[in-house]
Formats: sequence, structure tokens, C-alpha cells
Amino acid sequence: MLKRNAKISPVFSMASMTDVIFLLLIFFMITSTMVSPNAIKVLLPQGKEQTSAKPLTRVIIDKDLNYYAAFGNDREQPLSVEELAPFLQGCAEREPEMYVALYADESVPYREIVKVLNIANENHFKMVLATRPPETD
Repeated sequence: MLKRNAKISPVFSMASMTDVIFLLLIFFMITSTMVSPNAIKVLLPQGKEQTSAKPLTRVIIDKDLNYYAAFGNDREQPLSVEELAPFLQGCAEREPEMYVALYADESVPYREIVKVLNIANENHFKMVLATRPPETD
């Protein structure tokens, strides 16, 4: 009777698998440090798309940081930042499903826009940031 000298070992070696995982880990760590989170340069307030929402209320911030607000076809009235929240709440009582359009001059500091967005967020208003279409040559 002939005996087989080569036996198959039932043990599986994980050494090669851990090498592959280790190399993948190093690859992703190196490539993730090369990605810059601030790579996108944004030039606002220019935009291509227009919203289909019809904002009834407008909040305007001019380059001198003066605030104006209007509801519907009313004329814009000057307001302070503190008066903005009660004004918008009054508009929401007249029209519960209203959109608020924010028109801000491109020179307005970002913190001023965030103030208005915070007021809208606290009162659960739907906001639309108004932009101008891109200039065509």
C-alpha cells in the first residue's frame, strides 16, 4: 500500500491578509492627508439655478449693513437685527408656509448672514439665499 507523504494542513495563515490590510490602511491615511478641505473657492452671490419657491418675505442687507424687510408686495422697511425676529414671526402668522428670501450684498460679512440664518433656524422658517445669475460674455 502506498502512503501519501504530503498532508494538507487545515491551518490558515492570516499573515498575508494582515499585510494587505496594513498596506491599504497606509494608502488611505496618506491619500486622505493630501485632500484639502478648503479646495473649493466660492464666489458668491452669483448662482446659476433659480429656486421654484416663491418667497413672500424678503430680508435685505445692504453693503452698509442696514437691514430691511418686506412681506408680500409691501415696501421694504428698515429694521434692526433685534426687530427682525418679531417681524418674521408676524409674517409667519399671516402665512404659515412662507419662504424667506435673503438678499445680501456680496460685501456683507458672513457673520451677518449667519445672524439671519440663525433667526430663521430658531423659528423654523424656510430660507432661500438669493443670488444673481452669472454674467454672460
